[in-house]
Amino acid sequence: MLRRLHPEQPDSFEFTPANKAWAEKQIAKYPEGRQASAIIPLLWRAQEQEGWLSRPAIEHVSDMLGLAHIRGFEVATFYFMFQLAPVGEVAHIQVCGTTSCMICGAEDLIAVCKEKIAEKPFQTSSDGKLSWEEVECLGACSNAPMAQIGKDYYEDLTAESFGEIIDDLYAGKVPTPGSRKGRFASEPLSGLTSLTQHGENRQAANMSVALAAEKGDTVARITGD
Repeated sequence: MLRRLHPEQPDSFEFTPANKAWAEKQIAKYPEGRQASAIIPLLWRAQEQEGWLSRPAIEHVSDMLGLAHIRGFEVATFYFMFQLAPVGEVAHIQVCGTTSCMICGAEDLIAVCKEKIAEKPFQTSSDGKLSWEEVECLGACSNAPMAQIGKDYYEDLTAESFGEIIDDLYAGKVPTPGSRKGRFASEPLSGLTSLTQHGENRQAANMSVALAAEKGDTVARITGD
């Protein structure tokens, strides 16, 4: 897919003070002369702050790392995790459409996106809150079909449960990520077949889901305010 910068760009970009401090800590993790290695986390934080990556944001991150702007553009346009155009103000939904998810019902999820959000990928809903796209494998094949929303995975989806998630997002709620069939991780749907002695004492949700639920910021913009 040809990835280009959006034709309409803001005049400037600045990290919020808290995000700037966070970015400087990331840069400090790398030895002198290797600061460019921080470009992906810094671009990601810029996207989390604004919702998408603008030209000024890419240039600002490049300047912080002492890189030519073209180097920043090379990274931002290569990785599909970076959105180069405005997306939904509340959330951008990425539906996995690769083999396991396709076999298990990804097309049904895409149909829900078309019905509840917009007919075509990257179009925003009529109120501007949501947008969607189909992506390549997100690595949760055992829990197919699934979608990534913000930082988190929503797995074992059906058209009905996926529709409920979208309705919650429209309503301003933060859906709890993880399996919609009650799986702790990627164990068989029929239940654990080994290490069963750990099943009775484990917490209700795995650490990723528990942390997301505790913070409640799954789809929040990270401004540092």
